[in-house]
Amino acid sequence: MAGQILAGIRVLELGQLIAGPFAAKTLADFGAQVIKIEPPGQGDPLRKWRLLHEGTSVWWEAQSRNKQSVCVDLRQQEGQDIVRLLAREADVLIENFRPGTLEKWGLSWEALHELNPRLIMLRISGYGQTGPKAREPGFAAIGEAMAGLRYLNGEPGRAPVRAGLSLGDTIAGLHGALGVMLALYQRDARGGVGQVIDTALYESLFNLSESLLPEYSVFGAVREPAGASLPGIAPSNAYPCQDGYVLIAGNGDAIYTRLMARIGRDDLGQDPALAHNDGRARRVDEIDAAIGAWTQQRQIDDVLAAMLEAGVPAGRIYSVADIAKDPHYRARNAITSMKSAAGVQVEMPAVFPYLSSNPGAVRERAPTLGEHTDAVLASAGLTEAQRAALRAKGVIA
Repeated sequence: MAGQILAGIRVLELGQLIAGPFAAKTLADFGAQVIKIEPPGQGDPLRKWRLLHEGTSVWWEAQSRNKQSVCVDLRQQEGQDIVRLLAREADVLIENFRPGTLEKWGLSWEALHELNPRLIMLRISGYGQTGPKAREPGFAAIGEAMAGLRYLNGEPGRAPVRAGLSLGDTIAGLHGALGVMLALYQRDARGGVGQVIDTALYESLFNLSESLLPEYSVFGAVREPAGASLPGIAPSNAYPCQDGYVLIAGNGDAIYTRLMARIGRDDLGQDPALAHNDGRARRVDEIDAAIGAWTQQRQIDDVLAAMLEAGVPAGRIYSVADIAKDPHYRARNAITSMKSAAGVQVEMPAVFPYLSSNPGAVRERAPTLGEHTDAVLASAGLTEAQRAALRAKGVIA
């Protein structure tokens, strides 16, 4: 089996919390060396988010695996000089500060590009580096709202809801990682130089908005929230059972016919007006009522068994407890684990996507704060005396 595909690529991560660090995690999982710059004393705020084990977030263990932690105060001139020193030898620099922050520190793209023409800079922000909203603060929830996702998410007539995860951040991180790979290919396979990747949270989600804008531009149609259903595609919904809800997606033409036969509604399954999706979409309430009347008389397991027998896509709605014990997750090694610095075994998502010849891997646990400061800075040429002087001034830790 060949080595990891990004081995030899050095990434300098300046970001905090989710979007930038998620992009860096993705690159680290496939072999890149990621040097994470953290502020002395406190580190990345994610270290204290959600549930903590002995003072450190277990989320941190998943987000920061395969990374090295170097504590540098970027607000001090000497700290900015350290970034310049590391950037000379880096392939990629990732940041997700508010636009203008790096420029304030003398670390603009133009300055770093002059130091290292091969450097690729990934910049993730709420609204992008340009435009009237560029300098405004933006978190995932705001990006999700601006992209139209929050408007759609929820029940008709009720307050919009969020997905419960920071989708704006992680999806922007994936877009950013894709941009890095494209820029590396341009640089290394086509003889190019470094470039900037400008990724906005709202645009990354907007990119996933499917037919939303095309339908508005042609028909003036504004898609409204529709709860658990998928408007215009039928049948696809969450249906009540005696012990909860089950998802059934019978929206393929042949699948729909099999579904209706299995629930004893050939009158609907063989109706020529319902043979294709456009006809079914017009009578979706009637179809959903028929399916719901059948499912609510049965247990979830019985419904799933019947759908499997009929070749109809269906599934239970998983909690994380369901995920952790599901044999399919385990069979595909979709869950991995790593022992933290504090000695607790933490389960987390494995490395995705799977590559047959160059798979990613969780090689190292998440670092303690400043664990690699001396090793990385010594490798960059700073002597022990220089590091001691910087540490005494609070520039590094």
